[in-house]
Amino acid sequence: MYSNAPMHGTLTHPTKSPEPTFAAEVRFAPPAPAAPTRVPAADSSLRAAGPQNASAVPVAIVGATGYAGGEAVRLLARHPGVRIVGIVGRDGHGEPLAERQIHLAGAGLRIESEIPSDAAAVFLALPHSAAAAIVPSIAERGTAVVDLGPDFRLHDPADYPIWYGFAHPRPDLLSRAVYGLPELHRAELAAAGPSALVGAPGCYPTAAILATAPLARAGLIADLVVDAKSGVSGAGRDPKPDLTFSEVNESVKAYGVGGHRHVAEMEQELRGLSGADLAPVEFVPHLVPMTRGILATCHVRTTRPVEQAELDDLYAAAYDGEPFVRVVDAPPATKHVLGSNDCRVHVRALPRTGRVVAIAAIDNLVKGAAGQAVQAFNVAFGLPETAGLTALPVAP
Repeated sequence: MYSNAPMHGTLTHPTKSPEPTFAAEVRFAPPAPAAPTRVPAADSSLRAAGPQNASAVPVAIVGATGYAGGEAVRLLARHPGVRIVGIVGRDGHGEPLAERQIHLAGAGLRIESEIPSDAAAVFLALPHSAAAAIVPSIAERGTAVVDLGPDFRLHDPADYPIWYGFAHPRPDLLSRAVYGLPELHRAELAAAGPSALVGAPGCYPTAAILATAPLARAGLIADLVVDAKSGVSGAGRDPKPDLTFSEVNESVKAYGVGGHRHVAEMEQELRGLSGADLAPVEFVPHLVPMTRGILATCHVRTTRPVEQAELDDLYAAAYDGEPFVRVVDAPPATKHVLGSNDCRVHVRALPRTGRVVAIAAIDNLVKGAAGQAVQAFNVAFGLPETAGLTALPVAP
């Protein structure tokens, strides 16, 4: 089974993407009256994967053995408005999902070869370019698609060869896709409805955009430098020599300097908010020795002098009433949001330098991936936006 694509990426010399062989194997099963196959739980007190009522939305997850895909299963399995009807993989057919994701044993699910025909929404957690190959066959059925990878995040097809090293096979679908950041695109998600095509944002862009969106909307960004730190889970589950414990522990390193793929999303969204041209964003990501979390510190040279009171008003107007974004008085830590769909934002005017610093903390696998995908799905299907996402952060 494909694991999810790494959430991080660098731009050096784009190479041709591997042929998405998984695509040819993803197909819809013929209608059948039988319930989806489930593994009997060892503890009979464990619930099945989602509520067993007729009004629950039937969903399938393709690519559930990686971190983001597994997190999607974890959240959807206890979503009050969802039934998981299929876990689809390239291999391991008939195998309990718990063989690959032991913490999901209580969901009682097996890996199947086909998307059930009754799936009203399909969540994809696949390597880049793989989703682009299979989405058309899913979308033409009127089935909603929520892609946790990058294949439908960027609006301009010319950006894909530059940032991801492949020519998008269906550029016509990019104009239909909604960038799945509800705080910015709630109306578009709701308008797309149950046939939505959603490109769930990347982890770094989520933090950077939420930290700076009020400034962009007010036309205050003259220059932006994003310095961000991420836990190792953002690099995906596939084994890599430079991500072993002995390499990562007690070490911090920058990577993707001069051209990380997530810059494209940051510039796309912030330019859209500013309504004017925006100087290229300078983004330097860092890998730090922790499992989960992103802390994005955004240094802004403003277009005019700004006082703290004005910043407070801008951020209150943007985020008061938002269910998952909390503006806080002190710089946040990644531990403050661990395991939750929350984003904590702090903004401060710096009179000595005339700059503004905006900081955001998120869990890269929840608000930065699966949780945000579920949030966007909720909006598109007219469900309560917080459904399945009300868990408080974990501590210590």
